Amino acid sequence: MRIEIWADVVCAWAYIGKRRLEKALAGPARADAGAEVVWRPFRIDPTAPDQAIPIEEAYRDPLVDAALRQCAPGLSPAENRVRVSRIAADEGLGLEWGAAWRASSHDAHRLLHLAREHGSAALQNEVAEQVMKAHFIDGDDISDRRRLKMVAIRSGFAEGEELLDTDAGDREVRELLLIGKARGITTSPTIVVGDRALAGAQPPEAIADFLAGGDSKREMPEEVQRLRWAESLLGRHDPLGALALLKPLLDDHADDLNVRRIAARGYFHSAQLTRARDLLEQLIIDAPDDSYARLMLGRTLQRLGNESQASLHLKMATAMTPEFA
Repeated sequence: MRIEIWADVVCAWAYIGKRRLEKALAGPARADAGAEVVWRPFRIDPTAPDQAIPIEEAYRDPLVDAALRQCAPGLSPAENRVRVSRIAADEGLGLEWGAAWRASSHDAHRLLHLAREHGSAALQNEVAEQVMKAHFIDGDDISDRRRLKMVAIRSGFAEGEELLDTDAGDREVRELLLIGKARGITTSPTIVVGDRALAGAQPPEAIADFLAGGDSKREMPEEVQRLRWAESLLGRHDPLGALALLKPLLDDHADDLNVRRIAARGYFHSAQLTRARDLLEQLIIDAPDDSYARLMLGRTLQRLGNESQASLHLKMATAMTPEFA
């Protein structure tokens, strides 16, 4: 069974969730079942500065304070920190607990990705352990590559020391963040098995019950899955993300009508109107009965200020599909 953990390594609940998952996997129901745990990136603080700042200074930022209050309604940030620290201690993470820095986790996610790519899921899991220990227990700035290199060495991933100085893993991590968004991941941690997801650092018993549901998943070609993810991002108002996921399909399957339709929507909703127009004009030549393509072309031409041509295509789209009126 493959168990994916979509989580941010600067999220306290991710570390707590890791311990709870380990307890669930060690239980009698799962002890001999075998499982591959794979860490996937999530960002709870995508606006964290490249240069880390002391956490106490960050807490004085009104925006950070407001975000923390939303995470724990009814509690002040200080009260919530005490609560989380107690829970962490109960999970065996020690009494000395708490991040010292508001730090970007991007390079840490690169290190996790590279550990699996160049090593194994087990190595990646150890890197995740050591990164979160550094952040929450040792008080290290994990956005500092010098610190991350030490983490890599302690984890048995010496190769990661040199890889961190390159852009290795950068594209893959950014793409995985988009895939997570397309799949509806909104909480750190979220455990995913097959097509099922369990959000939050649930108790070990709840995790064990979830895992007992198995890992059934509808298999589909990678190209179809990528197309669906791009559609999902459009539905989540992220046209640039949709285009980023769609790029390999545009490179390799540029003649596919579905690929071109979704790309045209991405260009339109990201205000790349000239690209949308060019793609749609060719699309209605190749598929003259595509009323939706004509509708999109008409709306694109409207936004480009070409009312006369826009009117022609909108009338044709309505005649073909009256619901477009």
